[in-house]
Amino acid sequence: MRPVAAALLGSAALLAGCATAQHPDPLEPLNRKVFAFNEAVDGAVLKPVAQVYKAVLPSPIQLAVTNFFGNVKDAWSAVNLFMQGRFADGLSDVMRFGTNTVFGFAGVMDIATELGFERHGEDFGQTLGRWGVPSGAYIVWPILGPSTVRDSIGLPVDIMATPTSVVSVPLTRNTLTGLQLVSARAGVLTATGLIDDIALDKYAFVRNAYLQRRRSLVYDGNPPDEEEDTTMAPSAEPAASAPR
Repeated sequence: MRPVAAALLGSAALLAGCATAQHPDPLEPLNRKVFAFNEAVDGAVLKPVAQVYKAVLPSPIQLAVTNFFGNVKDAWSAVNLFMQGRFADGLSDVMRFGTNTVFGFAGVMDIATELGFERHGEDFGQTLGRWGVPSGAYIVWPILGPSTVRDSIGLPVDIMATPTSVVSVPLTRNTLTGLQLVSARAGVLTATGLIDDIALDKYAFVRNAYLQRRRSLVYDGNPPDEEEDTTMAPSAEPAASAPR
């Protein structure tokens, strides 16, 4: 898939300026092919493994796995919040991470939520959006799935903040990566089943849902009207100056 990935990245860079809020997917023909590949991999490998994981592993253990990876994300979320200038929210996520790490046995228990510490879940793609970086063209990556030019730029930075990035033993690193992937896939089994049942065009449904969700996240759930939103075009004003 390296030639496909290279073609996607090069095309995305060239066509990023062609993407608009009304036409966010100038790469659609290529994206649909990658989407079909991902669907085939999911149907043959990821979904069956996730179904076995969900059926065999006791629910408390599944929750502990989800909590552990979520706790690591809380630490990275705090860093992103500080980079965005949201210091109160950043301190809240620091408290989440510290509380769950110390009292939740390295994060396998989510004590912080019970204490009222909200999870913000910020990533570097959102931080770039806050800094005014336009989202650019929609991209579907092999295995990794939906993204945009902006989120693709942030993705390597986000990966460096995962537990696997600090593990030097290949077997342990690969096990953690596989466990995180299967856990995440198991968590959306019901949702993807509903999409399969109701979506006439699954590709378009997933694309629109992804773009709407990412736009909402950048604006903290209060995005401006479409005609006021300039985060798609390269000439956009900084997202931080947009109304929230």
